Amino acid sequence: MKILILGAAGMIGRRLAQALSAHDLTLVDMIQPDQPGAICMARDLTADPAPLLAGRPEAIIHLAAVVSGEAEADFAKGYAINLDASRALLEAIRAIPGYRPKLLFASSIAVFGTPFPDQIPDDFHLTPRTSYGTQKAMTELLISDYTRRGFIDGLSLRLPTICIRPGAPNKAASGFFSNILREPLVGLPAVLPVEDSTRHWFASPASAVGFFTHALGLDLGQFGAARALNMPGLSATVAEEIEALRRVAGQKAVDLIEVKRDETIAAIVAGWPCDFTATRARAAGFVAETSFDQIIAAHLT
Repeated sequence: MKILILGAAGMIGRRLAQALSAHDLTLVDMIQPDQPGAICMARDLTADPAPLLAGRPEAIIHLAAVVSGEAEADFAKGYAINLDASRALLEAIRAIPGYRPKLLFASSIAVFGTPFPDQIPDDFHLTPRTSYGTQKAMTELLISDYTRRGFIDGLSLRLPTICIRPGAPNKAASGFFSNILREPLVGLPAVLPVEDSTRHWFASPASAVGFFTHALGLDLGQFGAARALNMPGLSATVAEEIEALRRVAGQKAVDLIEVKRDETIAAIVAGWPCDFTATRARAAGFVAETSFDQIIAAHLT
């Protein structure tokens, strides 16, 4: 299968490209991806996307985005990349006669906003409280409409917060969920900017890759007109994260976590949902971890 991955140099993109290496891959990002056997391109994602479609990829996996904290801090950049570039891609697809690729979009649980029920059902309304969530929600609607009109066969996958993210911290407001585990596991300090009672919705990088590889093999027609799915995950508090860290690495690792409240991050995270039924996704075969012990184990393997 010919597959185009946008945002392929990111953490999920790199892992996904490796998982799909048996396919004919074109990998695109602002920084040139590096994978033997694939066509790798460095490209400004706000540029004309038409050349990326010249080979008519059968599937497009759209991971490219400005992360939550950066989208909130830089309004124009967030909309240019998270919304305008996505619409330009859809328009470039529509301009090719007889072309209808499968398009999988990395959306986010940030499309939801307070007030929440205890557990969010699949039909809960979209009321994002951040620019990032608004941009993701608008792109979801575009993908559903372009699918309805027959231009694409699309599906938006609303990802949980991915944890534990490897590498250095980024500008995502959710980054601390990973930082307070990743750094102490290797003997480094980390900052906790929210209360440990904060509850959130999580899945590992391996689960995120599994969501997309699983979706590639599905008949998306089974989802009807509702072309956005809440991915399964684990609902847990920061305190539960820390207890899992204590079980794995001991109190010495927990002692490396410094509580230093950040009102900006706390306000953003307080507007995010923390538990989902994910009934439709689970029925379609999507799976994720059920404990933070599993998430830490996945990071350490």
